Amino acid sequence: MRPRVALIAASSDIGGGQAVQASILVEELRRDGHPVTFMAINPRFPSRLRWLYSVPYGRTLVNEALYLSSLARLARADVAHIFSASYWSFLLAPMPAILAARSLGKRTVLHYHSGEADDHLTRWGVLVHPWLRLVEAIVVPSDYLRTVFARHGYRACVIPNVVDTSRFRYRERVPLRPRLFCNRSFEPHYRIGDILEAFVLLKASYPEATLTLAGSGSEDARLRELAADTEVDGIRFVGPVSPSAMPGLSDDADVFVNASIVDNQPVSLLEAFAAGLPVVSTATGDITGMVRDGDTGLLVPQRDPAALAKAVGALLENPDRALLMTRRARHEVDGYTWPHVRERWASVYAGRTA
Repeated sequence: MRPRVALIAASSDIGGGQAVQASILVEELRRDGHPVTFMAINPRFPSRLRWLYSVPYGRTLVNEALYLSSLARLARADVAHIFSASYWSFLLAPMPAILAARSLGKRTVLHYHSGEADDHLTRWGVLVHPWLRLVEAIVVPSDYLRTVFARHGYRACVIPNVVDTSRFRYRERVPLRPRLFCNRSFEPHYRIGDILEAFVLLKASYPEATLTLAGSGSEDARLRELAADTEVDGIRFVGPVSPSAMPGLSDDADVFVNASIVDNQPVSLLEAFAAGLPVVSTATGDITGMVRDGDTGLLVPQRDPAALAKAVGALLENPDRALLMTRRARHEVDGYTWPHVRERWASVYAGRTA
């Protein structure tokens, strides 16, 4: 008898890598015969309360009330699989779920994703450590995060993020065009401004170059203003994009760029590999484990738009080398598919080592 799993995470209404991961895991677990209940940390409001979406504090209070009441459904599960980020998000979503699961006697698995883990565990320790000690298993996507948790005295097992490669059309870029793409959130640690600056530098050599930015966030207005100030053409903001639309955007692009300074194991890079996009990225978090510099992509220093532009130019000047990189990356991304992780999740749910 397969255990009944309650998976607690953000829904696609929020978007982002964790929501994508949650959706894939729910689908694959159900396909394997697991009874799975998905419990959104951002439940949809009843129609009579939807006006509160535009009231920041009111929205948060109502969301938390609806979420906390939904945790009673854990009574029907055997395992609570709880996705987790850092800081206030940890206190608002994983912490109540951990308490509810433990009070109901359920096996509790914390699935921690944030690249900010070290800072979170260091500076927020008194608000985090008591709850971490209550879970039976901590699962992280990367060796990078496992090392972080070990430094703080926790044993975590690694189960990589999953990408559904069947959703993406692998296409070899011949010829390789200067059509850049990035789908990271518009938050400070993703340094989208560095990508804009690098694009301006690239345009000097490739006036036909284009840049498509998919996403949203706290820096949305600033980045659009910055793009307008560059006075170069070819920059396109497409806003938040649903997972179903991402394969089409990837197929239209020729080079994936990332400039993050805080990261873990971004699903966006795995999707780029699956689509055949050569990757140029900063060496941040587990990205150094995902991208072998010069072999499956190119790595550049953080906060260095000139290096980012130079690396993109190097790919465009040597498309045969770029093609070899994408072929190797496409082969390696198979290690991030469901058949490679299903038994690890089964072991964690059963209380064995993954």
